[in-house]
Amino acid sequence: MGIDTGGPAFPEMGNVAHNSDWLLDNGMTLRDYFAAKAINGILSDPDAGLMDDDLERYAKISFKVADAMIKARNQ
Repeated sequence: MGIDTGGPAFPEMGNVAHNSDWLLDNGMTLRDYFAAKAINGILSDPDAGLMDDDLERYAKISFKVADAMIKARNQ
């Protein structure tokens, strides 16, 4: 089973020029959007003492937060 991405964050319907069918333009996932918001909060903490070695850890934490937000949203 894959990761629940929450679907598109900003879906738009659009007409494809070579086809009359309407398609959904998925763009960024809700998971990515939530993770971006979480990392923004983490990086804005002046007391975090961020070091280059910490960046991947903070990115992983951001996606854990995003996954928890999607889980809570689906309950």
